[in-house]
Amino acid sequence: MISKETRIAIIGLGMLGGSYAQGLYDAGIRVTGIDIDPEAIRYAKERHWIEEGGNDPSLIKDCDIVISALYPQAFIDWVRANQQYFRSGAILSDVTGVKRKVIEEINGILRPDVEFIACHPMAGREYKGIAYADPSQFRQANFLIVPTENNSDRAIGCAKEIATLLQFKTISLIDPKEHDRIIGFVSQLCHVIAISLMNISDDPRLVNYTGDSFRDLTRIADINEDLWPELFIYNKDNLLKEIDQLISQLEQMHGLIEEEDIAGMKEKMITATIRRRRFHK
Repeated sequence: MISKETRIAIIGLGMLGGSYAQGLYDAGIRVTGIDIDPEAIRYAKERHWIEEGGNDPSLIKDCDIVISALYPQAFIDWVRANQQYFRSGAILSDVTGVKRKVIEEINGILRPDVEFIACHPMAGREYKGIAYADPSQFRQANFLIVPTENNSDRAIGCAKEIATLLQFKTISLIDPKEHDRIIGFVSQLCHVIAISLMNISDDPRLVNYTGDSFRDLTRIADINEDLWPELFIYNKDNLLKEIDQLISQLEQMHGLIEEEDIAGMKEKMITATIRRRRFHK
């Protein structure tokens, strides 16, 4: 379906949207960029990642595929305000980290001649802005396609082609409800843990004392404070359950340490080691 004649629009040329633009350009795809920041447009044009760009939503009128790299609510608002510019038969996709509400909202307002296929690239950096764009981050990353029963084979196939062009390592299909449940654990809870750890101590000497374990565990505490509260709230039900599970595990470890239960601690550690080694692929 996607060919050298296909034109793809990227809405939002930040770190992730810019990485999409660069990766698609490298694959020989014609890309249009839309962003409110003229510097982001300039940066992408100078590197030829986009053929044309600006803050004019009508730029999408000749695009076959439109990919939003906006925050969830901004994405919904943008579609509501600008969907008159979609060409008939266009496919709309996204990169947002939560799905149930986004899918419900978009499908509730979207024109019937435009199809939305939700996607979630499991990639990203703790830095903001197109200057940090780098499609090489996709090569070891997972790509999640989140269809509903209303999605066509054409739209799902289009999402797979985009992931393939961007060289994602693994492409999976997942139900929206299951997506949000798993993301609450593997992504959002991890950010909660990192944030919480960094809020425990303000000792300026720590930077001279820590090893790789602390640095690795807290890397994602260098966080986009504008985006993540929105993601947490959109997936509040799942995230709160995961936080409760974490509290339960911490209480168990607290008890084992307090009681000097070496056998109990070893059992926990062996279970953790076995489960973690599943990622050594």
